[in-house]
Amino acid sequence: MAGHEFPEPADRKRPVADPTAADPLAGREEPRHPCDPAFQHGVVVGFDGSVSSERALAYAIGMAHRSRSGLIIVHVANRLPTTVWAGCEPPVFVDVPDHRTEVLGLELACADYLAEVPWILVERGGDICHELEEVGKEYEADAIVVGSTHGIVGRLFGSVAGRLAKRAQRPVVVIP
Repeated sequence: MAGHEFPEPADRKRPVADPTAADPLAGREEPRHPCDPAFQHGVVVGFDGSVSSERALAYAIGMAHRSRSGLIIVHVANRLPTTVWAGCEPPVFVDVPDHRTEVLGLELACADYLAEVPWILVERGGDICHELEEVGKEYEADAIVVGSTHGIVGRLFGSVAGRLAKRAQRPVVVIP
């Protein structure tokens, strides 16, 4: 069983009608759909196509294969804030999606090395650490695997692996 899915990003929630409310669209948000049981207690891996995330993916594949569990590949898409200025009106911020997830999904679907384990690709938008932990909670993951960050950006703002290790509620494996 191999494949991928592109669920709605976390920041897009549809309202659910409340029969007791006067306005059916006011009130609650739609709950997320239940996770596929094949991926419960799986391995979550952050993947963006970089060399370090490819190493993390390779490790996570082996980890999922050894534990006979599913692999949840998470791509946190860049959401580019774009300002639209319409004359004298105040600016409007538009959420421009990152189409890199579709490209990554196609690359992963053609990859022979993913044939060993069942896997899905989940797209999210927002803070990388928060989204990886949220996916881990949803799937009750046994571990989160990430690649290490090298460079000045990681030193200035803190690496994803370091921030995730401090706040995660499950084991975090950092691959150099």
